[in-house]
Amino acid sequence: MTAVESELRSIGELARASGLTVSALRFYDRSGVLAPARVDPVTGYRWYTGDQVDPARLVAGLRRVGMPLAGIAEALRLRHRPAEVHRLLDAHLRRLEDGLADARRELSRIRCLIDPEETTVTTRLVLSRTDLAAAVAAVRFAVGADPELPALAGVLLSVEPDGVRLVATDRHRLAVAPVDATVDGPPVSALLPVAAVDELRALLDADAATVDAVVADRVTFSVAGRTLTVAALPYDFPDYRRLVRAQVGDAPAYRIPVDGAALRAALTADGVRVGHLAHDGVAHEVVALGLDGRGELRLVDPADGTGDGLRVGVNREYLLDALDAGGSQLVLELDGPITPLAVRRADDPQAFSILMPVRL
Repeated sequence: MTAVESELRSIGELARASGLTVSALRFYDRSGVLAPARVDPVTGYRWYTGDQVDPARLVAGLRRVGMPLAGIAEALRLRHRPAEVHRLLDAHLRRLEDGLADARRELSRIRCLIDPEETTVTTRLVLSRTDLAAAVAAVRFAVGADPELPALAGVLLSVEPDGVRLVATDRHRLAVAPVDATVDGPPVSALLPVAAVDELRALLDADAATVDAVVADRVTFSVAGRTLTVAALPYDFPDYRRLVRAQVGDAPAYRIPVDGAALRAALTADGVRVGHLAHDGVAHEVVALGLDGRGELRLVDPADGTGDGLRVGVNREYLLDALDAGGSQLVLELDGPITPLAVRRADDPQAFSILMPVRL
């Protein structure tokens, strides 16, 4: 063995020093995450340098907390840029916390299936009337109307430890609106029928500061002495968090501040260029969003396929609905012609709509 080779560590030594198993080190070599310094050409035995101990320990720690392989590779690549690694860790922690909340909700549902007679879990809420009214208005447009998809014909009331989310989707668009709330009880969710949501909108016109709500086998809203009791729909709402995580997991290519009223005026102006799409026998108008040389949003001709700039097609009616629900100061997130686009409120990025693109 040469002097250089004598300074190398065997794969077993690195395993003991890092907390990774030998098989894990082989896996991370094959995956291109942690390659050995030398591989014996005859035996295939792997050798590592002392400088690889700390990276291997980093890999071991990330592995223990369930970081995906791509995240481990990214953290290793950025390990000399702590701020960026901390952002990766924060994003992973949020995913873990969301997963735990999901698991609690699902286990609660399973317990009810196993023992329907079990005492109903009750969660009490106190919400701002104006905030709840704004959230209802922000998601109502996205409620589904397909009779063959009854699970989409309502608004999901999802109670989190620190507040509430209202969610609606018709498969082509999804709207999410958070509401701050005082929560007394475990996380729970209820799918509110659209007719009840419309009754709630009328109830929220009352002159009152707060809304009291009790979420159990039924949901009861109390506003200024008036009450509305809602029987939740008996359907499983789609796992909207999975779509949201896919949408917000990485920073979009373009995040563009827009004036909602100005964009609405441009979309409804005489002579605006639109395409046409038929879906399930219904005709829809399609507009195309692009960027000018300064990176500002502009409307382009959906039929003009020339040029290599960004062009994203979207249902015009759906985009107008999202603008109306979002308010005046918005941020559009664009990531490519086949990637869902997001419309976020500038003052509250957690309130947003996601619109499926139309292939031009």
